[in-house]
Amino acid sequence: MAKDKAPDIEVKAYATHHVITQPNPLKKVLRRVDEKDLDDPIARAEAALAGLSGEFKSWMDSEAGRLSAAYATIQKDGFTDDACDELFRAAHDIKGDAATFGFPSAAAAADSLCRIIEHAPDLEKVPAELFTHHINAIQAIVRDHTLLDTVSTARELSRRLRKVADEYLVHVNRDRPEHLEAILAPSIVPGD
Repeated sequence: MAKDKAPDIEVKAYATHHVITQPNPLKKVLRRVDEKDLDDPIARAEAALAGLSGEFKSWMDSEAGRLSAAYATIQKDGFTDDACDELFRAAHDIKGDAATFGFPSAAAAADSLCRIIEHAPDLEKVPAELFTHHINAIQAIVRDHTLLDTVSTARELSRRLRKVADEYLVHVNRDRPEHLEAILAPSIVPGD
């Protein structure tokens, strides 16, 4: 089968420059579709999410339970590498999934917890209440999410937790400028 000769490159000369237009060989393989047959991948994704939305609450319950279990292991066995990794992964998964599942305030609280785990120089010296308050807040946000008045309360709770966590991290990292810089950098708190 003989190949079609490629169209020539078009060059338009102007006083100060040239414009070179290369032919588009893909035009030959394009297929035109009627307006009624257009596929909208965004609409398909939104429909799929809407179909799964009944599962979001149970998934978030499961993730909050995983976070609690990870912290219970730390309370029992101490801050082992595996236990710290699991606590961080559980908080990080909530941080990533919560907004998609309709729990943006839980994402903000989980983000704050992740920052503590990442930037505290010694997790054993972090006040236990700081961990407990974050985990309890995430569980309360997930549990009471369906109540209309809890949305603003959850948002305010997440903001306050973040403020306390940042104040603690600034204090304990005052001699660690590389961490202090990351802590003080502006960030967007999920749920704002």
